[in-house]
Amino acid sequence: MRRGGSIQEMKGFSNVTSKCTTDKRQPREKKLQEILYHSITTSPMPLLNIALVTCSTRNPRVNPFITSYVHSILAAIAPDHITLQILDIAEQSLPLYDEPAIPSQLPATDPTPYYQQEHTRQWSAKVRAYDAFVFVTPQYNWSVPASLKNALDYLFYEWKGKPAAIVSYGGHGGNKAADHLRGILGGLRMKAAATAPALTIPSSILGDSLEQGRIPDEQIKVWQESGAEEAIRQMFRELIHLDA
Repeated sequence: MRRGGSIQEMKGFSNVTSKCTTDKRQPREKKLQEILYHSITTSPMPLLNIALVTCSTRNPRVNPFITSYVHSILAAIAPDHITLQILDIAEQSLPLYDEPAIPSQLPATDPTPYYQQEHTRQWSAKVRAYDAFVFVTPQYNWSVPASLKNALDYLFYEWKGKPAAIVSYGGHGGNKAADHLRGILGGLRMKAAATAPALTIPSSILGDSLEQGRIPDEQIKVWQESGAEEAIRQMFRELIHLDA
């Protein structure tokens, strides 16, 4: 995130701030406006917590290795006020959706205590702690894993209004999964970054990653040469500047 800004940028921001004096914005939206403001000033910036979501729950799986790879790229460019944490759906112990209430019909300000299941309350509290999300997902049969859809369906207000970004992967990059996920996030009233990097993977990547404990250097070089890493950086820039 760069400091300073052009006169045009400052004029554009003055229009935003003047509008904020009359609009009753949600707290999350106000926080994002503060981040945008402080990106063109020298004042201390409010903390922004971003979760990188590992979406597959199969075993064995390459998803954790790819999430760690994306994390390393973002950590290298993230400003000091941004924290990046990995949130693995496989570690949440979520069964198929088993709440009797419709999430969107719970109290918007604090839905957590109104869930009946303890695993839902824990999941709700975790998601509420983050300000934005990067979903790192494989493509299964032209869509996202059922584990991801299930985890999303458990909640509503915990997702609503928050920025999101998508990194997909698959034999052909996983674009269809990304397109499907973008529609789901829209249904949750999230704001998705326009850039959605798609990582093409070879059939050998799982075995090689398990053997080396990381994505092989040869594969990383392929992604670098294809422009995937720059696409991930561009996605991140869009994510932290999204104006809900």
